[in-house]
Amino acid sequence: NVYHCMIELKNPENALGFAAAAEDWFNYLTSKHLIQSYRLLRRKFGLASSDHTDFIVEMEVEDMATLESTFSKLSTIEDDEEPMYRKMHDMIAVSKIGFYRIYPDPIRRERIALV
Repeated sequence: NVYHCMIELKNPENALGFAAAAEDWFNYLTSKHLIQSYRLLRRKFGLASSDHTDFIVEMEVEDMATLESTFSKLSTIEDDEEPMYRKMHDMIAVSKIGFYRIYPDPIRRERIALV
């Protein structure tokens, strides 16, 4: 399961600073086992349609319950975590998110319904 964020920076000239801040934050989340892995991608040579942002961050999590648990744990962010998060987050002008999974998946969730 991949939590996917498309990101535009407030100041695109600070791309390397953003990359360093993102690395610190996502390595921290990985070390606390809040996410399994991540990767930061940047649009190459500006090649993309107008819907695509300059950066994409992909974070892998075990399942939806793990993502919910991660959000819960981060809702009470500690004083020592806040500056690390703010350093990265304050550089972001726009973010668009999505939650994706491998498809087709073994459980075939399309067949599952409550009604």
